[in-house]
Amino acid sequence: MLDRMTVGDVPKKHHIQLRGAAGELRYEECITRSGFEGPYTICYHEHRPHVQQSSACEHGFELPAPVSRRGLAKRHYRTSELSRRAATALDARVPLLFNRELTIGVLHPSAGDPVYFSNADADDLFFVLEGGGLLRSALGDLRFSAGDYVIVPRGIIHRFIPDPGVDQYWFSVECLGGVGIPKQFRNEIGQLRMDAPYCHRDFRRPEFAGPRDEGIRDLVVKRGGAFHGFRAEASPLDVVGWDGSVYPVAFPILNFQPRAGLVHLPPTQHGTFAAQGALICSFVPRPLDFHPEAIACPYPHSNVDIDEVLFYASGDFSSRRGVGVGSISHHPAGIAHGPHPGAYEASIGASSTSELAVMLDCSLPLEATANALSVEDAGYEKSFAG
Repeated sequence: MLDRMTVGDVPKKHHIQLRGAAGELRYEECITRSGFEGPYTICYHEHRPHVQQSSACEHGFELPAPVSRRGLAKRHYRTSELSRRAATALDARVPLLFNRELTIGVLHPSAGDPVYFSNADADDLFFVLEGGGLLRSALGDLRFSAGDYVIVPRGIIHRFIPDPGVDQYWFSVECLGGVGIPKQFRNEIGQLRMDAPYCHRDFRRPEFAGPRDEGIRDLVVKRGGAFHGFRAEASPLDVVGWDGSVYPVAFPILNFQPRAGLVHLPPTQHGTFAAQGALICSFVPRPLDFHPEAIACPYPHSNVDIDEVLFYASGDFSSRRGVGVGSISHHPAGIAHGPHPGAYEASIGASSTSELAVMLDCSLPLEATANALSVEDAGYEKSFAG
C-alpha cells in the first residue's frame, strides 16, 4: 500500500454505473483491507468477477511442518545446497523457518504458473537473489529482476512468469499479518517523508494495458493453510480500469538509502518493510561509522525479544565466517550473539562495507522444518569459540 493509482476506464464516482462503448454494464469489484476500514482498490470487470465453481486443486507450495523441538542455539542453513525443484512459482516454495505470523523459505521457479493464484492468508514478499520475470495480475504487468523485492498483497489474483533460460533463486516471506511501509516513514497525509530511506519514485508499479484473456480459467486460493481450486467462467484479467492503493510493487534493494553514524547504528536504521511480528531490513553497501575510535562491526548483543534471521545475498560478510550467498543465519532470542572471533577487532578502521543481505527481526520464536535441517551447518555454534 504505497499510494493511490488510477488507470484505464473508471466512472466519475465509485459505486455508480460504468458502461462500455456499446452500453454494456461493467462490474465493480472492491478489494479491501481490514474489512472496509483500510486501503482498498476498486476494479471494473467486463464480466461478473464472483462467478467461480469449485474444482480439483492440483497446485500449491509445501506448507511448513515442525520437527522435534531442539535446544537453543545459533543456527546456519546453506540454502544453496537444497535440491532445486523443477516447478512453477506456485509450487516451488521450500519452507525453512516459521511461526504463526511468518513462513520464511526459498524457491527456484523454472516455469510460468499455469493457473492464477490468490493468497487469501497472507501478503507475500519475495527478494529476488537471481533471475527475474513478470508478475501478471488484473491490475497489470509488473517486471522484476535480480535485487528486487516484490510484494503481492493478500487476495490479488496473479501468476508469475519467470524469464526463460535464467536461473531463479528467490527468498520468500509469507506475512500472515500483512506487510507494508513502516508508519514512521509517512507524513500525516500518507506521503513518504523526505527523510525516509526511499521515495515514491523508487518503487515500480503494475503497467496496465486493459483487459486480457490468456485462456486460463483455473484459480487456486490459499485460505486457512490449505489450497482450494476454482474454475471461472471468464478471464479474471478482464479489468477495463481500476483505482486504489492495493496493488503489487517492486522495490530494488539498492534503492534503499542507508544511514551512517558517528558510531554503529542499531539494525532498526536498516528497516525497510514492517510486517506483523517482524521488521524486514536491508543491509546494502554503505559507508561505516566515522568516529575516530569507532568499532564498525556489529556489537555483541543479548536480545531477549527477537529472533534474528539474515539471508546473505552478496559481498563481504565481515562479521561472519563460513557464510556465503544463499546462507541463512538464525540467532534466537535468549542467548547473546555477535560477530565471529576476530571480526570485532578487525573492523577497527574500516570505512565501508560491500555486504548485501536481507534481515528479519521476528517477535515470535521460529521453528525449523526438515528442509532447514537437511542443510544445517552442524559446526556453526562451535565456530563462535575463541
